[in-house]
Amino acid sequence: MFSETPFSKLAGIVYPIVQAPMGGVTNPELVATVSNAGGLGSLAAGYLSPEAILSSAAEIRGRTKKPFNINLFVMDPPAANPAQVAKTLELLQPIRDKLGLPSATPPAKYSEDPLAQFEALVEVAPPVASFTFGILSPKQITALKSRGSLVMGTATTVAEARAWKAAGADFICAQGSEAGAHRGTFIGDLESAMIGTMALVPQVVDTVRIPVIAAGGIMDGRGIAAALMLGAAGAQLGTAFLLCLESGTSAAWKGALRAAREDNTRVSRVYSGRAARGIVNEFMLRMTPFEKDLPPYPILNALTAPIRQAAAKANRPEFLSLFVGQAASMCRELPAAELIAKLVEETGAALARGASGSR
Repeated sequence: MFSETPFSKLAGIVYPIVQAPMGGVTNPELVATVSNAGGLGSLAAGYLSPEAILSSAAEIRGRTKKPFNINLFVMDPPAANPAQVAKTLELLQPIRDKLGLPSATPPAKYSEDPLAQFEALVEVAPPVASFTFGILSPKQITALKSRGSLVMGTATTVAEARAWKAAGADFICAQGSEAGAHRGTFIGDLESAMIGTMALVPQVVDTVRIPVIAAGGIMDGRGIAAALMLGAAGAQLGTAFLLCLESGTSAAWKGALRAAREDNTRVSRVYSGRAARGIVNEFMLRMTPFEKDLPPYPILNALTAPIRQAAAKANRPEFLSLFVGQAASMCRELPAAELIAKLVEETGAALARGASGSR
């Protein structure tokens, strides 16, 4: 057992363990199960319509009375370049052919309206609201806090953490370069923001002086203990939950995850238009030569979505976005509540070993 932290105390949770929001994976069942087990379950709402945000929150509340988190992307409404879209669809067609998909046309819309999503989030008023890809305005943060929501901002650099604190965030999620899926970088260039968790966390902690949640490459209690010893007030784990029985991870994705190694992931923007870490597969290798010419998020994400959907149905992992972190080989197939219990036990044991100086 390990004691509460400023984060767990303020968030009203038993253990300072956050299940990361992951699109297509974090359904209400997983979120509520993690929260009921004492952690903070998180719903990825970046791809959800405002109506789906409302209904998902209602379902979570029907499954748990404990605190939970809903995550959104911070971005402007997309503006597509028709010529770039046409060229991208041309590049994607050979992959669509392999999956038996017809020739594509530009979609009617490229994403949900981010402002409407935010309004739905304020209406839902989750205990914690987290954000990535950008930063909210102080007015938006005030709107959430007036409804009783605590605000968590994602930062990949000290500058981003400082900006979130200045805007009024309650917590900072410090996302190290080991993390799976999308990078949250919004200040500066991607390459300079590829800072490892062990280096990033203590620098953010020393700068912002508000609770920091470490994320990136954390898969067991040893990683959580290390984060706490670096000064973090909690740890966020994403890949660790991908094989949980309650997760929405597709069978093809799970199969690839079981065979994952520490050296077969790469950060690429070929899936969505935004840099994200995932397992190298045929799709990534085919599209990498054209990476600089592809449209940004969410334009590219909308263009590749039918491919991902068809690949999941056909059990074709070579054409999926297999988002995982660098420690994916440590993933365990357990019910989510059992995983939380193991993480708690392991963290306590690791902290005890550290205090005694034993191995």
